Amino acid sequence: MKLPYGLAPAALASLFLLTCTHQAPAQAIVRKTVSYFSIGGHTAEDLDRELQTAGPFTNSTNSRHPGATKIKFDGELNYVQKNGRCSIGTIKVIVKAHMILPRWKYRRHATKDLAMIWDALSSDIERHEARHAEIAKQHAHWLDNALRALPPMANCSVLQDKVAQISDEAIAAHDKDQMRFDRVEAINFERRMIRILQTRLQRSNTGK
Repeated sequence: MKLPYGLAPAALASLFLLTCTHQAPAQAIVRKTVSYFSIGGHTAEDLDRELQTAGPFTNSTNSRHPGATKIKFDGELNYVQKNGRCSIGTIKVIVKAHMILPRWKYRRHATKDLAMIWDALSSDIERHEARHAEIAKQHAHWLDNALRALPPMANCSVLQDKVAQISDEAIAAHDKDQMRFDRVEAINFERRMIRILQTRLQRSNTGK
């Protein structure tokens, strides 16, 4: 079974640019949601096929995967004009991470061995997608801090260009980290699954 997990796509919506007269502290907001899709099958081969054909479609790989995390960056940003200078006012950086995970409808009726394989695989899929969400969260906080650290500038047009530059850099860094994570996961997939199955088998044999 090849590594089935898809790369999380990322997009940055335009920050709303308004002029205000007060300044307030900012903090990145993370909103994580989860949904499930059902699969059938009664053998390991069935599960592999179902996961590859019924899972979510991701544009980044142009294919379906047994799990995916859809990432979207959004937010609001206000400018403050004072004493002939323009500075950042209220900032609200928002990242939305929607995890799509599989649910096997015949899990209760599975043999002990197949149930163990499924539990190991599904837990690894969930861990993998949760890590995608965590990477997005880290970059949202980085973007929030970088924007708050911007000093006052000559005018709001110049500051707006700087905000756009930092936002683009944040998204590029985010996408790069997501792809790096998937590459590492792909290399270690078989070794990781063997280790998980061995651990679960040992626990089962000792009654833990």
